[in-house]
Amino acid sequence: MTRPALTDDRRGIVANPPGRGSPPAAPTARRRKTKGLLTITLFMLPALVLFCLLVLAPILLASYTSFFKWNGLGGLPTQFIGLDNYTRLLEDPVFKGDLGRGLFLLVMSLLIQLPLSLGLAMLLNQRMRGRAFYRLLFFAPYVLSEVITGVLFTMILSPDGGLANQILDAIGLGSLQSTWLAEPSTVMYSIFIVMTWKYFGFHMILYLAGRQSIPKELTEAAAIDGAGSWKQFRYVTLPLLGPTIRISVFLSIIGTIQLFDLVWVLTSGGPIHSSETMAITMFQFGFKRTQIGYASAISVAMFLISLVFALGYQRFVMRRDTEGAITTMRDQR
Repeated sequence: MTRPALTDDRRGIVANPPGRGSPPAAPTARRRKTKGLLTITLFMLPALVLFCLLVLAPILLASYTSFFKWNGLGGLPTQFIGLDNYTRLLEDPVFKGDLGRGLFLLVMSLLIQLPLSLGLAMLLNQRMRGRAFYRLLFFAPYVLSEVITGVLFTMILSPDGGLANQILDAIGLGSLQSTWLAEPSTVMYSIFIVMTWKYFGFHMILYLAGRQSIPKELTEAAAIDGAGSWKQFRYVTLPLLGPTIRISVFLSIIGTIQLFDLVWVLTSGGPIHSSETMAITMFQFGFKRTQIGYASAISVAMFLISLVFALGYQRFVMRRDTEGAITTMRDQR
């Protein structure tokens, strides 16, 4: 005698009788997912609130006030002038000079500061006496604040008994003595030297950390194959340091665009605007001349330059690095 075939519903009833089997999996997974999203939201909420208040709100406020002629007093701005502040910005020789001076510091940093940091990192990666002391010594300037650094070098570069002029006089180069921070022809080079002294230790530590993450077996294998020190550096170390170098260049460029406090303490943008940066020009118009609308336009221009550079750099230069990080995170999951 053949048993009648059970329908799906009947099979479900027999396989999972009420009160005996486990509950359906779909509602449990949904509850877990909802609980996870709620937990993530609760943890991110304070950071999101602070980000909106301290980052997004000032950007939106500056964008709004940049369309007005406003001195910051007497309530909200009312004199709408459209794009006049931006038109003035593009025709302002001081702002154009700011772009040129920023480009000068940027090129000098890429050609001198970062290679110097890389060379010192490779040197201090070798076995040598006092290696930890030298690492600490070279990193120490980065710990100092920009204001302290500025005051210190104001005294060192002073034309009246400053250490720089005294050293030149002591080694027989007294003819090269100068008023370093007061001459338009020397002030930008002086600022670059101070910047290099302040930040080369930071980049050196980045390169040192990147170098120590490279397995020794790779350089040892290259040495066994007959590669000398230069070829080991050129064909093994340098390519593997690529992600670290790209991060270092990115931080250096963004820092140069935002440069303010160090230059302000050293020269306040003088003499005759010859050391002014975009941030100093914005400060001058915003807080010295109370032209808040025009200063807001400068700040928006700085933001757009930084944003476009950051997005373009991550899209075209750091794409492989970010894709590798995302892939690693997925693998770990």
